Amino acid sequence: MAQNAAEITPLDYTRYDFKDPETYKVRTAKGLSRDIVRQISALKHEPQWMLDYRLRAYEHFLDRPMPDWGPDLSDLDFDAYTYYANPLAEGDTKKRWEDLPSDIKNTFDRLGIPKAEREYFAGVGAQYDSGTVYHRIREDLSKKGVIFCDTDTAVREHPDILRKYFGKIVPYNDNKFSALNSAVWSGGSFVYVPPGVDAGIPLQAYFRINAKSVGQFERTLIIADKGAKIHYIEGCTAPVYSENSLHAAVVEVIAEADAKIRYTTVQNWSKNVYNLVTKRAFAYENSLVEWVDGNLGSKVTMKYPSVYLKGKGARGDMLSVAFASEGQIIDSGAKAVHSAPNTSSKIIGKSIAIRGGQTSYRGLLHVARGATGAKSAVRCDALLPDAISRSDTYPYNEVHEYEDVTITHEAVVGKIGEEQIFYLMSRGLSESDSIHLILMGFLAEFAKELPVDYALELNRLIQLEMTGAVG
Repeated sequence: MAQNAAEITPLDYTRYDFKDPETYKVRTAKGLSRDIVRQISALKHEPQWMLDYRLRAYEHFLDRPMPDWGPDLSDLDFDAYTYYANPLAEGDTKKRWEDLPSDIKNTFDRLGIPKAEREYFAGVGAQYDSGTVYHRIREDLSKKGVIFCDTDTAVREHPDILRKYFGKIVPYNDNKFSALNSAVWSGGSFVYVPPGVDAGIPLQAYFRINAKSVGQFERTLIIADKGAKIHYIEGCTAPVYSENSLHAAVVEVIAEADAKIRYTTVQNWSKNVYNLVTKRAFAYENSLVEWVDGNLGSKVTMKYPSVYLKGKGARGDMLSVAFASEGQIIDSGAKAVHSAPNTSSKIIGKSIAIRGGQTSYRGLLHVARGATGAKSAVRCDALLPDAISRSDTYPYNEVHEYEDVTITHEAVVGKIGEEQIFYLMSRGLSESDSIHLILMGFLAEFAKELPVDYALELNRLIQLEMTGAVG
């Protein structure tokens, strides 16, 4: 099934590749400096402790070297980006869709957000570059004590809860990009679910980069108190520019005893976005954290959702999917850290590379001394439909406890068999449709975990990527 690069048809990205006029109420000068960090904090009227936190993070960012592993990031020029661009005044987040400026409203209308809110979700947040432009939660959930707002609002209105957890799961000095985020973060979601409350219907956030050479640095914090349940979904897009954009988010998730959290991501950044994200969860006694993580866009992605199993009987399930086409490097995976007895984890990594794209699974399984009865299963599956793409696997298993511990690991790299295509074509399908059907079957484990609209969009995106990819 080899292909000639000259036969490749460009991807039809028209649903996402549209740009609004760059009219911003507030926009900082290009480049990163201590003054820019101070300016961002001043615009938000933040308390002194947050400014101090930002400045400590900025100093660590300067001191911390770039990662010497993974994709090549040597083209990243941190002074080439704008670190704050807000189409609304700071704090002017709208609670009614009709109150948004027409160009922003039309952008999210075209992406299907109002329809999704009406039909599927209990609350929706929308971020446009650095500004959270819209946030709303259903009244019945609000009456139960569920908090769903942007993180800037949480700093002002829920400081006791936020400060207890902010930066505790992902410290600013965890890595180069968590330091960058901690210095210049803006927007993101804050969710708190009180003890015993089941939010029922998912909450959704949508992140859109509109301007060229702009960085987006949302900060998301989700807390499910004892026995609470929540499903949070996020989607991401950006238009295509000749200049690169930068997305460096931090997500902190806390599942208290007996709580359940599912965090679903479907990212479809354009192929000029560096996507460098840190996502981490703490799971306490008998809790469950599930990451459902889909990576279909970007120029370079480095993202490894993790669960630290810190309480007896805690569970972590991670399903990570990567789909890389030409010009894309997606380095993704998952991490499970067993720190308590009778904990369990399951990691499934699936990747497809076509048109010369590159995917890598990079994962960590760590069992600490004393974590007796730990159980973990890791499976990595890669599919290469052509001869010009690449897939690599970098699993790390660190086991320090050998008393009643069960660990399994398997990895498979395969190609689409000629006999599979022949069989489907003999049933009346074209070659392209046959390959598309095989790819969707390979990703069925992921697609079935998505809401209907997201699953349909996944199918559409893969179908677009396959256009002209065979012949």
